[in-house]
This record gives sequence, C-alpha cells and structure tokens, in this order.
Amino acid sequence: MTSESYATSTEPAAVRGTDDPSVEAAAGGGPGAASWAPVTALTLGIGALVGSEFLPASVLPAMASDVGVSEGTAGLAVAATAIAGALTAPTIAVLLPRTDRRTVLIGLLAAAVLSNAVVAVTPNFPLLLAGRLLLGVAIAGFWSFALGAGTSAAPGRDHVVSTSLALGVSAATIVGVPLSSVLGDAVGWRPVFWAAAGLSLLALAAVVATLPPVPAQPGAGLGMLRQALANRRLMAGVGCIVLLAFGNFAAYPYIRLAIERVTSGTTVWLLLGWGVGGLAGNLAAGALSRRLGLAVVVAPLLLGASLLVLGTTSGLPVAVVAIVVWGFGFNMVPVATQLWVTRAEPKRVESALSLQVTAFQVAITAGSAIGGAVVDNGGVRGALLVGAAAALAGSIGFGLLARPRA
Repeated sequence: MTSESYATSTEPAAVRGTDDPSVEAAAGGGPGAASWAPVTALTLGIGALVGSEFLPASVLPAMASDVGVSEGTAGLAVAATAIAGALTAPTIAVLLPRTDRRTVLIGLLAAAVLSNAVVAVTPNFPLLLAGRLLLGVAIAGFWSFALGAGTSAAPGRDHVVSTSLALGVSAATIVGVPLSSVLGDAVGWRPVFWAAAGLSLLALAAVVATLPPVPAQPGAGLGMLRQALANRRLMAGVGCIVLLAFGNFAAYPYIRLAIERVTSGTTVWLLLGWGVGGLAGNLAAGALSRRLGLAVVVAPLLLGASLLVLGTTSGLPVAVVAIVVWGFGFNMVPVATQLWVTRAEPKRVESALSLQVTAFQVAITAGSAIGGAVVDNGGVRGALLVGAAAALAGSIGFGLLARPRA
C-alpha cells in the first residue's frame, strides 16, 4: 500500500465519498471476510487493553493488602494509567512519524502483555505502578492508530470500524470487569492479571496474523500535530469531549453507590441494564455516522439528563430508565466523537484521534478524582449532579459548533 492510498483510506467516508461502487471495486470489491479479520483483531486488542485498564477496580482490596498499601493509594493504579495515556496520545506519532503502524500496534500489545505480567508478579507498589504506566502508553497509542489501521483494511467503512472498536470497549467493561471480580475472589488477584496478559498475547497474535502493513500517514510528526492544534473547531470539539467524558467519569466509578441510594436488591440487574444500554448506544452512534452533528449533541444530552434524573429520584422505575439511558448516552460518545474529530480534521486524522484520546484520559483522571472528593464530602448525589452539569455543558458546546459560521 502506498502512502497516497493510506491517506485515502484513513480519510472519512463523508469526505471522500466511498459509497461509489468504483471505489469499493478498487479496494478489492468492498470489505469481505478477509478485510474484516484485521478489524476483529484490532477489536480484540482494544478489549484486552481496556479490560486491563480497569482491572484494579475489580480486585482492589486484595491487591492493596498484598502489596502493602491502602485501598485509596492502590486506586492510583487506574489514575496512573490514564495520566500516562494522556501524555502518550499526542506524542507517539511525533516520536514515530514514519514507522509502519502495524509494527507500532504489535509493539503496543507486547507492552500490554509485559505490563500485566509485571503487575502479576510484583512484590511492591512502585513496580506495580511502573507496570500500569506502561499499560497507559499501550492504550493511548493503540487507540490513536487503531481506527486508521482498521479503515485501511475496510475502506469506506470508518463508522463500522469505529463501532466495532467501541464494542470491544463495551465488552471489556460489561463482561470483563465483573468476570475478573468473580475470578479474583475465587483464585486471587494475581491470576486475573495473568489472564489479562494471556488475552493481550492472543490479540497480539491475531494482529500479527491478519493486519497488513499500514504505512504512517503522510506528513505525520510534529508538524502535523501543530497544524491540528491550530484547527480552532477541532480544539473546541476536544474541549467539549473533555466536558462530557468528565461528566461520565465523575459519576461512573460510584454507580453502585448511586444504585444503592434507590435499591439494594437489584444492583447486578441494573448494572446489566447499563451495559445493555451501552451496547445499543454503540450501534446507534454508528448508525448516525452521517449525522454526527446530531449524534455529538444528543449523546451528552442523554448522559446529562440521565445523571440529573438519577441524582434526584428516589423511585426504582425511574432509576432503572435513567441507568439504561446513562449507558446508552455515554456509549454513543466514543464512536460519535472519534468520527467527529476525523471529519473536523480529515487531512490530519492521526493527530485528531490522538487529541480525542488525550481528552478521554484527562477526563478519566480529573473526573475520578473530583467525583471522589465530592462523594467523600457530599455523597454520591453530588457526584451525579456534577457529572450532569459537565455533560450538558458538553452538549451545548457541540450544539454551538454545529451552527453555521458567520
């Protein structure tokens, strides 16, 4: 694949008009079984990485006790991953401007295998933290390059590729986190991280076996990042992404507490409802790929409204609806915003995506910290209302960006 063909494959469908049958014919008759194998491998990789990111939350008490720190200190294992990701996302393309993205993705999955193995054998917290920092690098880099690599295998289907990657995230959070909690209780927390290392290794093998070479986007490097940063509309959108992601992560770590405000007997079912809503949200965002201006307004609007309702209701039926809508609204966000930034900056897709990843990692760190402080001082209702306000502000921001320019 030439650099020119890569540039074409990573541009959004709406920009390059890939519904033209001649384009699909030039790509080998359109995406078939062979072209979707790399996308499946990349989805597995995303699932393994995101599942690894949130593992400490599933086994926190046992892990903290084993390495000799408090549960609050052990919680830094998640924050450290997000901080490393925020620093890595905008810089990895600058440091590796011409390296084949297939090689980079394989290396990042290898780093995830090493990270989980280090945590599984660590005798102390500093080494555990080092492993988690390495995982942050792997997650941010993989997120930044996976969409471009996937669309190079399935040209003209960026919305389907993005939805597939987001489904990997949903599977990791909906299935992986509860399953790791059960496994941790049964056999201990260290085998959980060995299992994550094994899953990362499986994803690595799948990418090696299926993903063709993916040349770096022409012009990748510091110059591309500077040009993306100069795009005011893109940067305003990134600011909105921070707001709406912050809104979710100020509340999501405390979703169990929010449920227990209303009921104590149906927690598992309500968490499942959040997950089912999330899967539907992923698919809805993909279906709205041609109306992204609407999707990026509606998603945070639903998120903010659901958090507001959940924070003010005491009735179980209303809470059930709010939790399902919460899952639906937030899980629209990764797909919709990923596609939105590629439309806002079609010539510098890698840099645009890296800024989206940075926005999420910053929001995870800040949201979790501020949400925790609010919970400690005013209870979970305060965290839900803070999250609602931030998400609604993000919706308003995207609405203003959708207005015609003067």
